[in-house]
Amino acid sequence: MTSTYEEYAKIFKALCDENRLQILELLRDGEKCACILQDQLELGQSGLSYHMRILVESGIVESWHEGKWTHYRISEQGSTYAGEVLRKLTTINSVTNKSSCCEE
Repeated sequence: MTSTYEEYAKIFKALCDENRLQILELLRDGEKCACILQDQLELGQSGLSYHMRILVESGIVESWHEGKWTHYRISEQGSTYAGEVLRKLTTINSVTNKSSCCEE
């Protein structure tokens, strides 16, 4: 069982690499076969597989197989969840609670 922070870390790991950001940009136009992504990114099969594994494990991308090729698309549910996580972690709590440690 993974902790909430482990899930969050998978999302941020997926988003902290230039190649993976390029992949997401390409997938915004719709589903792509791995062969198309390899050509457009000039990545070898092993390099693409590495990045796609991280994106799929994060839940942001989903995949399916057809013959020897894998097809990828952005997961609507995973994308929504990633946005919610970012908002949750970066939204200041509405209750103002000043620290009293530095007050005299």
